[in-house]
Amino acid sequence: MSLAATRPFTQAVIRGVGRNRISVAISVAIAGIAFATLYHLLRGIDLDKVVAALEAQSVVKILLAGALVVAGYSNLILYDLFALHTIGKRKMPLRVVAFASFTSYTIGHSLGAATLTCGLVRFRVYSFWNLTVVDIAKIAFMTGMTFWLGNIFVLGGAVSYAPEALGVIDHLPPSLNRAIGLAGLVAIVCYLVWLSPRPRVVGRADWRIVLPNLRWTFVQIGIGTMDRYLASLSLFMLLPNSPATGFMTVVVVFVIATLLGAVSHTPGSLGVVEAAILVGLPQYPREELLAIVLTFRVLDFFLPLMLAMAMFGLRELRLIARPRKLGAPTLS
Repeated sequence: MSLAATRPFTQAVIRGVGRNRISVAISVAIAGIAFATLYHLLRGIDLDKVVAALEAQSVVKILLAGALVVAGYSNLILYDLFALHTIGKRKMPLRVVAFASFTSYTIGHSLGAATLTCGLVRFRVYSFWNLTVVDIAKIAFMTGMTFWLGNIFVLGGAVSYAPEALGVIDHLPPSLNRAIGLAGLVAIVCYLVWLSPRPRVVGRADWRIVLPNLRWTFVQIGIGTMDRYLASLSLFMLLPNSPATGFMTVVVVFVIATLLGAVSHTPGSLGVVEAAILVGLPQYPREELLAIVLTFRVLDFFLPLMLAMAMFGLRELRLIARPRKLGAPTLS
């Protein structure tokens, strides 16, 4: 299979992105505000203190945070498995799903424009197993639903429990933030009620998708929730014991940070996530918190990206060295 086979998917996504100028404007605005905020926060920072904070970090905590990052990336397999199950492609080998989910998410979100890059990597892998552009679009839709349902549920619950955590970022009173959190939970309940009477269908013709029933939607929400909690816990594990910070506070700050990063479409959400975390956790000295964020970034971003690029590059080299036989699927 040649790389030219990915052109239909690329063209379809580019046309969709081109039509949504408002989304592009919002992304640029978020990125600009984040970089300006980060510049303000880091101006005059003592680099020697940052280095000292890096050296003082507990190796045990770093290892535990790394294990949670591995668990979080492993959970990504469930995203693709759930999507494939929903669209009726249930015989895909687990090794292929694991490879596609890890490389597409890691490379796509690290390079930016995740809708395009994740889709291209998925299509490159799954097309060898006779999945079409339409199938890849359906997988993207279902994994996106899982991501957003998980985020709404986690953020709604965390903000309802710790509204002051969001107040540090949006400067709204706790009562209003709690109302926002509860509104997110109510939205989830309304969606479940809407699903309950009968199967719901979105799209038309070849793009038609039957949404998961009530029982499977609970599974879907659980997958997204686990993803958010594991990622938040990996950051929480790196924080010092003093001053004490509740886990739900970290959940609110981290989920907001990653959502802003996702909407900004910056490569790896660089700058956006860092700015949001530094703003959201002002109780820590800037140098110490920056050291923690840098360590987290190495564990959660740079190392997985290097591994994913190496795995995908080796796969492509194997494809060049050993072209597959006509009609026989090969290589994950």
